[in-house]
Amino acid sequence: MLNVTSSPLRARADQDVYFMRQALALAESALYVPTPNPRVGCLVVRDGQVLGRGATLAVGQAHAEIVALENVICQGSATQGATVYISLEPCSHHGKTPPCVDALILAKPARVVFAHFDPNPMVAGRGMRALREAGIEVTVGVLADEALALNPGFVSRMTRGVPYVWLKIAASLDSQTALANGDSQWITQQPARDDGHHWRARSCMVMTGIGTIRTDDPLMNVRAVPTQRQPKLAIVDPRFEIKETARVFAGLKDQPARSIVLFVANDPTLQPVKYQNLINQGVEIVRAVDAQPPYRVDIDAMMRWLGAHDINELHVEAGAGLNGAIWQAGMVDELLLYLAPSFLGLGKPMLDIPGIDTLDQATHLTFSDVSPIGADIRVRARHTARWEALRANLHLIDAH
Repeated sequence: MLNVTSSPLRARADQDVYFMRQALALAESALYVPTPNPRVGCLVVRDGQVLGRGATLAVGQAHAEIVALENVICQGSATQGATVYISLEPCSHHGKTPPCVDALILAKPARVVFAHFDPNPMVAGRGMRALREAGIEVTVGVLADEALALNPGFVSRMTRGVPYVWLKIAASLDSQTALANGDSQWITQQPARDDGHHWRARSCMVMTGIGTIRTDDPLMNVRAVPTQRQPKLAIVDPRFEIKETARVFAGLKDQPARSIVLFVANDPTLQPVKYQNLINQGVEIVRAVDAQPPYRVDIDAMMRWLGAHDINELHVEAGAGLNGAIWQAGMVDELLLYLAPSFLGLGKPMLDIPGIDTLDQATHLTFSDVSPIGADIRVRARHTARWEALRANLHLIDAH
């Protein structure tokens, strides 16, 4: 039996998905830009026609909703009675910019559709309630999972107090990241290495360990993709061994936006000259030490410090030791693996972690993407339990 009443509802639901995908594409087009704000896209639509569109700009500049509404005006159109599609609940508090929900209420659309609630405690359903109180119809939950995938770090920081962490690892098919003598340049080919710079660019901060600094003396910046913003850099250096001549410090005074944070366990003031020289260059030195021997950097305290300092996404490129420490601390959300079609035999592993006794003790991951990158393969594998918990945190927001 044909249910004629369901056809208009189905058509509207299909249209919501269609235009929300465009809003998400707009948000993704600004992937490197708005951190620590979330990436947001917005469309203003009437009668199936897009009147205006926008994506959130850099911190302190206009949010996606404002850009889209201004775009409508520039096109000579009106916003009254339109439908607005936003990839995140509009903000309802005054931060560096005025509340977007106020601008939407003034624009008088008939309806606002957004993907999921803003997990910021200062919003968290207040935007929706303000719109409904103004007589504007609101629909929530269109492509929520896809929207979360664009801003996992923002959601993590707001709901867990720590960044979303992925480990970027280049390895052979037998999971070796270097030869036994430490030689690792290069296991993967240039296209894979360039692709890794995209993941650096989208992160708020890149992290490495003193072992990588000592062995490779890398720059750890973004070079292979164009970006207006270099991510911050964190170096885990428990014994404060880093040399002032390390290349990561080169030109630091000329790049004030590219700040460096050094996490140490030893008291850095015991080396007063180096300590003061690095401080003078603008390096921030944070002591986060375990309470018990062997007095290493406290991973949990470090992650909470990063969350408190507006780090959404943390891109870790380090050796097996630091990778293993972050894994054992339960802070890894995703593995970003570049696998080369080669075997190296016994060498350096991906993570230095203890073995398990039974298979049911294994940590479960979920493959979210497998893509060829030149001659190599990129594999994304999410920590299943942490990802599901992140999704659940959004559903726990009390919006009623």
